[in-house]
Amino acid sequence: MEVRWLEDFLALARTRHFSRAAELQHVTQPTFSRRIKLLEETMGTTLVDRQTLPLSLTPAGEVFREMCERVTRDVRDTRERIAQLESEASNRFSVGATQALFSHFFAGWLAETGLEERLQFNLKATNWLGEDFFDALDSGDCDLVLCYWHDQLPWQERWDSDYYQWLSLASECAVPLSVADDQGQPRFTLPGTEDQPVPVIAYHPRGFIAPAVAARTAASRPPAHLLPLNESAHSSSVKTLVAQGFGMGWLPHRVTEKSEHYGRLVRAGDERWDIALEIRLVRLRTPRSDGLATLWNELEDHYARTGTPRPTMPAS
Repeated sequence: MEVRWLEDFLALARTRHFSRAAELQHVTQPTFSRRIKLLEETMGTTLVDRQTLPLSLTPAGEVFREMCERVTRDVRDTRERIAQLESEASNRFSVGATQALFSHFFAGWLAETGLEERLQFNLKATNWLGEDFFDALDSGDCDLVLCYWHDQLPWQERWDSDYYQWLSLASECAVPLSVADDQGQPRFTLPGTEDQPVPVIAYHPRGFIAPAVAARTAASRPPAHLLPLNESAHSSSVKTLVAQGFGMGWLPHRVTEKSEHYGRLVRAGDERWDIALEIRLVRLRTPRSDGLATLWNELEDHYARTGTPRPTMPAS
């Protein structure tokens, strides 16, 4: 049974007149009459008493009218809810973020900016490395990218092109850390020597942090002598291996906060070895929707008012 038939019947029940009901339903009177007759045949009973003037409903018609009102009300409410959900979905945007930023920055940033209902994390991003984030942005797999930035990124020309637009959200600092010995001193310390290089838990070379570590150690005086033990894609993996005493490693300060609070990790080198990072939000310069452009403008206004927050640097 079509919802249109129920609406026809309710129009007839209200007007008690075939011609006026047909006008309400924007059909001719003969067409309307045929639809009501077909409805009665489908229900297997007479719903309208055509012998009265104005028309009246039979007892079965009264019962059927009550049912029609319930169904059409439910259909209307459901349509409104679906429209609301579609509207909400069209105003929600997918964010691809590095694992460290998702775990230690994303939720707090959403709360600070009031974007909890408008942005959602793209779980596919947990498998992305470096340029994969920009490939996803280009292909439409995500609307925004949340990542670290520094001058040593190997795909710098791509970043600086007119194809992308970015906002600086916060500063970050990656610091060299080691598990502490019984005296509270680092078990592994920079810079090491040729004979005794420092074991290091390294980052995957395609990631965001590895190029910055390489640039820092290459420019250091005295030079750093490192013995990479493995390559980890995520800061959490580096942190776990460092905390278990396998070697030292560079970790973004936000990732280390809890460990430092409990005193498990200490500096493996002074501030000379720190690496300045920036947390950026990136989108295509030409947004794919007006909603994303509006959200971006709101973020620009927010940071124009509040400025870019700076993290507390870890103690020496």
